[in-house]
Amino acid sequence: MAEAPNPIQLQKHLKGVDYPAGKSDLIQTARDQGADDTVIGALEKIPDREYDGPNAVSKAVTEVR
Repeated sequence: MAEAPNPIQLQKHLKGVDYPAGKSDLIQTARDQGADDTVIGALEKIPDREYDGPNAVSKAVTEVR
């Protein structure tokens, strides 16, 4: 099982996301913000849908672990 990113780190790398945002937008923003492989990997595993805010992203990340 992959290590889940720290929720604070996750949100730090998603700063500036204009919600609602799709999975690809979240991954691109995290990459642009210098996210590590743990954060990117966690975002790549979440369902491909629109997320209405940071809490929805954090919840999705914890559910797919």
